[in-house]
Amino acid sequence: MSPKTILEQYKNGEITLTEALEHLPKHGIEEMGFATIDTDRERRTGLPEVIYASGKTPGQVAQIAERMHQNGIDVLATRATGEMYREVLKVIPEAVYNPLAKTIVYRKSQQENTQGYIVVVAAGTSDMPVAEEAVETARFLGHKVESVYDVGVAGIHRLFYKLELIRNARVIIVVAGMEGALASVVGGLVNKPVIGVPTSIGYGANFQGLSALLSMLNSCASGVSVVNIDNGFGAACQASLINNL
Repeated sequence: MSPKTILEQYKNGEITLTEALEHLPKHGIEEMGFATIDTDRERRTGLPEVIYASGKTPGQVAQIAERMHQNGIDVLATRATGEMYREVLKVIPEAVYNPLAKTIVYRKSQQENTQGYIVVVAAGTSDMPVAEEAVETARFLGHKVESVYDVGVAGIHRLFYKLELIRNARVIIVVAGMEGALASVVGGLVNKPVIGVPTSIGYGANFQGLSALLSMLNSCASGVSVVNIDNGFGAACQASLINNL
């Protein structure tokens, strides 16, 4: 029984409040013992259930992916290893692995959002793993994605060469390590939402991404928001919600 049906029955006096509350927790839950899949997440939030693979065994990732597949849920696993992918292939032969992004993806539908595209801008080649996680996630969520890589502030003319492509996007994700200045630069050049993703790339004083995080949080450019260090997935989810408005 869906939450909507339960609410309607309660409003019509067909069930009591206690009965309604007893039904609601059971909806959208797929129990597996070691994991509980939220099968109703996409309808409720606009974003589907996703497997965070880090810390799980290859067998656990494969079992969760298989159960999601059986429930008609498209599969995205982030921070996944090649060994995990080989296990998933046994249950979902059509799954695809991006070793740079460390993502496993299976989509039964390839339909894209036609309102506009998301662009992922990376300061350096070393930032590409995080940028690729954002790209794979945004595409999984049904968006057209353009990528612009290695255009950091050390050679700012490279950014200007791609500026028209960046400005025409509906949402811009900027991935940068070191001092994280690229998010502020892009934010000062465009009239679209900019989502900064600080990365852990950099020398010692970078503090594993903390300096880039603080730089982006302290951006003087209006319209720049920031997700956590190395969180390409989170940036793509936010960009997806914005592009779907």
